Amino acid sequence: MQYIKAIFTFKSIEDYQQDLLISDLADLGFDTFEDSEQGFTAFVVATNFNEEGLKDLLSGYTEDFSTTYTLENVADENWNAAWEKNFSPLIVDDVCYVRATFHQPQPSYPYEIIIDPKMAFGTGHHQTTTMVMQYILVADVKDKAILDMGCGTGILAILAAKLGAKSLVAIDYDDICYESTLENAALNNVNNLTALCGSKEVIPNEEFDVIFANINRNILLDQIHRYAEVLKKGGKIFFSGFYLNPDLGMIKEECVKYGIEYFDHKQNGDWVAAQFVKQIS
Repeated sequence: MQYIKAIFTFKSIEDYQQDLLISDLADLGFDTFEDSEQGFTAFVVATNFNEEGLKDLLSGYTEDFSTTYTLENVADENWNAAWEKNFSPLIVDDVCYVRATFHQPQPSYPYEIIIDPKMAFGTGHHQTTTMVMQYILVADVKDKAILDMGCGTGILAILAAKLGAKSLVAIDYDDICYESTLENAALNNVNNLTALCGSKEVIPNEEFDVIFANINRNILLDQIHRYAEVLKKGGKIFFSGFYLNPDLGMIKEECVKYGIEYFDHKQNGDWVAAQFVKQIS
């Protein structure tokens, strides 16, 4: 398969701006990213590449930062090497080991997750994913019904399955994420996971004990009312994908409308993950 790499160079850019750009590039079909001294390199399947779409995307950022890019074709064997180099194993809280199929197993860790990523987010390396994984590792998910919104590679649902969750529904609007979740569930021998392609409109009309929603502030604000409809009383929601100010305050305000109370939050760099609980009465 032929790939194209876009090499981005920035005069000045904040970390959160780069994260937002990477997220937008993933929506355009770019599926792996590699840091460089002056910016980053993004890879996309040649048949999926739309340079006019890329130019339109970058034009929306002109007031935030200045960037230039160059394009190169990547041979299959060079792409494979770059992809493997880009994905190093991840250890979360000394108990969960996340690796790809080309890494060696590490049976000394209680939990091992195998992820073959096909996109920027979902390997666990991004701060938002790592923080939600930290929450899950200490939460009580055993025998619980789980809803994972914006599931990416399915890593959060897979971790919950490893911890004994009873059932899992993983939803993402991107069909690449949908396929990736199914493939990664199979890699991890998870057979109680249902993957759905869509957004809030495909959330099943059933009750969930725990919801993971690692997306972004605007989508969360739009979907909180639907989460409230399917979350059991006393159930928990773990949100991430946003910043401390003003995002967390806006999410708290929206949750209060539906009887969902803020409990606590974590922060890693500019990113925040937060725990909320649906009121029992």
